[in-house]
Amino acid sequence: MTAPLADILVVDLSRALAGPHATMMLGDLGARIVKVEAPGHGDDTRGWGPPFVGPEDDRQSTYFLSANRNKESIALDLKDEADRDVLLRLVDRADVLVENFRTGVLERLGLGIDALMERNPRLVVLSITGFGHDGPEGGRAGYDQIAQGEAGLMSLTGSGPDDPQRVGVPIGDLLAGMYGAYGVLAAIHERSTTGKGQVVRTSLLSAVVGVHAFQGSRWTVAGEVGRAQGNHHPSISPYGLFRCRDGAVQIAVGSEGLWKRLCAGFDIDPATPGLETNGDRVGARERTIEVVEAAFADWDAEPLLARLAEVGVPAGKVRSLDEVYEWDQTHSQGLLVDVEHASLGKVTLPGPPLRFFDAAGGETTPRDHAAPPLLDQHGESVRTWLEES
Repeated sequence: MTAPLADILVVDLSRALAGPHATMMLGDLGARIVKVEAPGHGDDTRGWGPPFVGPEDDRQSTYFLSANRNKESIALDLKDEADRDVLLRLVDRADVLVENFRTGVLERLGLGIDALMERNPRLVVLSITGFGHDGPEGGRAGYDQIAQGEAGLMSLTGSGPDDPQRVGVPIGDLLAGMYGAYGVLAAIHERSTTGKGQVVRTSLLSAVVGVHAFQGSRWTVAGEVGRAQGNHHPSISPYGLFRCRDGAVQIAVGSEGLWKRLCAGFDIDPATPGLETNGDRVGARERTIEVVEAAFADWDAEPLLARLAEVGVPAGKVRSLDEVYEWDQTHSQGLLVDVEHASLGKVTLPGPPLRFFDAAGGETTPRDHAAPPLLDQHGESVRTWLEES
């Protein structure tokens, strides 16, 4: 089966993570991604480490490897007239252009979005910024941890209100990339009707606010300000991390039926005064935790998880990343891919999270993936293609 975006050419002017994550998602779907990098040092993430891997004279950043599979690399100095001409010829042929420069940088280079779209009216431009391209703080530089703090996420994450914590991955960058790719697909679909491209804009701020979910409406509708409260849910109880004899397990008791199952399986009185309903248990969270942990106190984690499964209560462990990547379930979902890297040889990377199936149930997921490129690895072949096409 042909990959869904096999006929789409994306010019990737982005660097760091938000834009590269968006273009990697498009590349996973079969789009041709031509990554334009600065000569000499390339994408900033090529220098982000340790860890670095590979021979001493050709060290590769694992950070860069995480966000740049299925791409070709060409090094272009956008201040150089000849290199800028190469870029413009790429734009002439492109379906999508992705950029995450600070507002005004492309214009100063003579490559403003309006000019690019005038040159190629079918072009879809994805522009990702830190806090939006306009508004009173539209020009601010966007770095993930700053955005996590400014967009409220850190106030919701941590052991308590006085312990703000960032999420353990650059979630603002990743979400902005995901929203960006989603917007690009919508614009490509609309272009099939109108024949015209358009500009898709998102930001780290927008992406994080976009996933506030119930914490957002908790404020906008109910006037309550959510605060960090560790590993327990603010609106469901019991739901979180609970200690047992040799460690801890996680449970999610998301209904009264599940509460009754938990009680029946562990000799808890479901009518314990003050814990009869979810609202009661949320209001008496500490008491609820005490009751559940008392019931788990004589259990080791593994038999406890087996017992929870037996009584039908959703539960799980907290795995380290090595455990995740060694887990049979992770492998069964195609979440690791092997690629042949130009200097590292065969390497295994975290893979794309989507799978595709035909109406008969046969899997059609694209399985051929290209390794993240060396800097300017495809410069000659891209130039040759431009000359011949």
